[in-house]
Amino acid sequence: MTELAAIDFTALLPFILIGFAAQLVDGALGMAFGVICNTLLVAVLGVPPATASARIHVVEIFTTGASGLSHLFHRNIDWPLFFRLLIPGVIGGVLGAYVLSSLHADVVKPFVLGYLVLIGVWLLIRGLLYPPKIQKPKVVAPLAVIGGFLDAAGGGGWGPVVTSNLLVQGGEPRKVVGTVNSVEFFLAVSVSIAFIANLGVGEILGPTLGLIIGGVVAAPIGAMMAKRFSPKLMLVMVGIVLTATSAFGLYRVLV
Repeated sequence: MTELAAIDFTALLPFILIGFAAQLVDGALGMAFGVICNTLLVAVLGVPPATASARIHVVEIFTTGASGLSHLFHRNIDWPLFFRLLIPGVIGGVLGAYVLSSLHADVVKPFVLGYLVLIGVWLLIRGLLYPPKIQKPKVVAPLAVIGGFLDAAGGGGWGPVVTSNLLVQGGEPRKVVGTVNSVEFFLAVSVSIAFIANLGVGEILGPTLGLIIGGVVAAPIGAMMAKRFSPKLMLVMVGIVLTATSAFGLYRVLV
């Protein structure tokens, strides 16, 4: 109780707002929570990159859990797709966590970001010029392994890689977003469990708590937005967000 009483909620307000904004986008479009949080924490608030990454991974356990439950309530989850993503995604995440200790992920990051820029542009063009044709995605398990691996080894990538590629294959946008968001909870737990085991209460009660509060509050709103957006609008919005965030990330890596 003394620790809770000592919390300065005024100081937490910027982190609450960052968590809220990032989860609102992520819950509605299936990507960008990590990218938005990391950019604002590091570039705007001056948080060290390693500290920002560690806090975001812990926060994602809470935000993806809340988001998954919200998507479940709004019936945005495709259960066959959920189970096709789950095990390969967790395997990829665990492999990525182990590889991170011996391989520098920045080597492949520019190539992944360049690929995501192209995917974002294609989704934008497809959403603007061609009526979306909904069909069952065929390439799922390999995509989940790659997305989980990049998310753990590179500090992010599950949403941009998996959501965008499932949409390219013709998946129904709101079902893709809801399903990918829900699977991400299990990915976040599997990747972060070792970190959380060594985490003190003081670390969680700091700015991390602000990100959790903002993210959890925004989760049901994002899920409701995903349910109400038309497939065409979602393709356009995903294309814009994916292109903008990936291009910015590529710029930061190359410059």
